[in-house]
Amino acid sequence: MAQKPGIPKGTRDFGPSEMHKRNYIFSILRDLFQFYGFDPLETPAMENLSTLSGKYGAEGDRLLFKILNSGDYLKGVEVLSGEDYRSLLPMISGKGLRYDLTVPFARYVVQHQNDLQFPFKRYQIQPVWRADRPQRGRYREFYQCDVDVIGMDALFSEAELLKIIDEAFSRLGLEITIRLNHRKLLQGITQIAGAGDQFRAITVAMDKLDKVGMEGVVKEMTHSGVAQEAIDTIQPILLTQGSMSEKINRMTHPLAESATGTQGLKELKELERKL
Repeated sequence: MAQKPGIPKGTRDFGPSEMHKRNYIFSILRDLFQFYGFDPLETPAMENLSTLSGKYGAEGDRLLFKILNSGDYLKGVEVLSGEDYRSLLPMISGKGLRYDLTVPFARYVVQHQNDLQFPFKRYQIQPVWRADRPQRGRYREFYQCDVDVIGMDALFSEAELLKIIDEAFSRLGLEITIRLNHRKLLQGITQIAGAGDQFRAITVAMDKLDKVGMEGVVKEMTHSGVAQEAIDTIQPILLTQGSMSEKINRMTHPLAESATGTQGLKELKELERKL
């Protein structure tokens, strides 16, 4: 009995019914983006590994899909074992599938900067690939949808993008809650906690608050070597409740000793006024 054809684990087919739904969503988004003056952009599925590597951290580099060079790519190459196999990569692969849409967009802007008119507003809806072991409901190939502005006042652009997000879900009949963050705010929090040099470890733990709760966040920060004194400073800030205005007001005093954090709060206030 002949074996039925299949597809790799972590991928899936989309039948006509699913494609109609996807195309309906894409058409709504495209109409909205173009209404706000964004131009469409597509970049190749393949990028040079030199463009992709080093942009996503160690884990991201590991999850890049590498493409073997054409022809006899192993000619003259000594096959290695163990950890030495990594040194083979530059000799057998110079290209990879795009991991996201942001890095290809940045490459496009740099490459064509003399031909573009700024501010440059673009939207992009294309598949990306991750060489991951996907959990239930996640896949190695999936679509991302990006809208970005280059060369315009940041706060004005952020306000416009927030309006687009809100209107997009409204047109799709979905109720959402938009949560805002600010890198300067996060830097201010780590500074007043005396842990500015552990910014990455702390923010990675913070990002998991909804998934693992405060206990899980504290556990991860402790595991990353964050001092208990710093955790005791950060924890009540993360537990701040209320509306956007109320949270900003309640964080003003704790962040008063951080010029960066204070500036972040100021910019969030300005952003709120533009909405």
